[in-house]
Amino acid sequence: MQDFAALIRAIPDFPSPGVMFRDVTPLLADAGGFARCIDALAEPWQGSGVQAVCGIEARGFIFGAALAQKLHTGFVPLRKPGKLPPPLVTVDYQLEYGSDRLEAQRDAVKPGERVLLVDDVLATGGTLVAACSLIAKLGGELAGAAVVIELTGLHGRDRWPSAQMLHSLLRY
Repeated sequence: MQDFAALIRAIPDFPSPGVMFRDVTPLLADAGGFARCIDALAEPWQGSGVQAVCGIEARGFIFGAALAQKLHTGFVPLRKPGKLPPPLVTVDYQLEYGSDRLEAQRDAVKPGERVLLVDDVLATGGTLVAACSLIAKLGGELAGAAVVIELTGLHGRDRWPSAQMLHSLLRY
């Protein structure tokens, strides 16, 4: 287990009974722990030809922007609806509790650009798979994905394209 794992707080019954929330706030507040986390996220992607990092709103922005700096690439935010000016490319997707949408500016990814997708948590996989679709609609080539936490009991990895690398640091 990574030494920064102790900086992730487990909060039972949040936001609803039976849910174990993994709070990354203490990790983000610890400069050394956060740096070690970013180093661990970056390690398999060093020298892989990644040209852009796409981070999923909201905590994916934090990890993604830091990872983009580490990998010497640009950062592309994948946003929830209504936060970016047009022209946009969008993808609608289903969640276990409803539906949602991800958006990016039409020129955010260059055609053929190798893109690394980043988020804080992989749960059921719906958002990560939707982000893959958005990258494809933008013309990007998905290099793979990196997440800090994978909630294995929710089987999100089962929805991930098997041909693509999915790097998770911590599994609960």
